[in-house]
Amino acid sequence: MMMLMMTLFITTFAQTKVYDESIDPFEQIDQAVAKAKTDGKYVICQLGGNWCSWCIKFAKFIKEDAEIDKVVNENFVYIHVNYKSRKDELAQKVSKRLGNAGRFGFPVLVILNPDGSVLHIQNSSYLEEGQGYNKAKVLDFFSKWTPASVQG
Repeated sequence: MMMLMMTLFITTFAQTKVYDESIDPFEQIDQAVAKAKTDGKYVICQLGGNWCSWCIKFAKFIKEDAEIDKVVNENFVYIHVNYKSRKDELAQKVSKRLGNAGRFGFPVLVILNPDGSVLHIQNSSYLEEGQGYNKAKVLDFFSKWTPASVQG
C-alpha cells in the first residue's frame, strides 16, 4: 500500500507542469512588463523548469497559501520563465536578460521594474525549510518587494 501511494505521488508530481516550454521567453517577459506597467505592479520571473522539483514545489506552495497568493496577485505579474539547461543558448540569453540569474540555482526569482529592468534577484534557497519552503520567509520576501514597500 505504501509503495502504491508513493508511486501515485511521484507520477502526479512528475506530470505537474508550471512552465510553458512552447512560448518565447522574451515575449513572455515583455508582455508581463507591459502588463505590470499598466497595472502599477512589478514582475516576478520564476526562472526554472518542469525538470526542477523545487521549482514545482515553490509554484504550488505560493498558490496553495491564500495569504501569500493574495500578496502576489495584488502586487506582481508573476510568470514562470522556462530555463532548459545551462548548455542551451536560448536559456543563457534569457538568464543574461534577467541579470545572469541562473548562477543562483533554481528556482531563482527575478523582480523587474515596470520598465523591465532588474530590481532584485532572490536565491530561493534562502526561503527553504526542510523539504519545502518557510511561509514566514516567503511572505516576508514578497512583502518587502512590493511596489509600495520599495517606493516607500
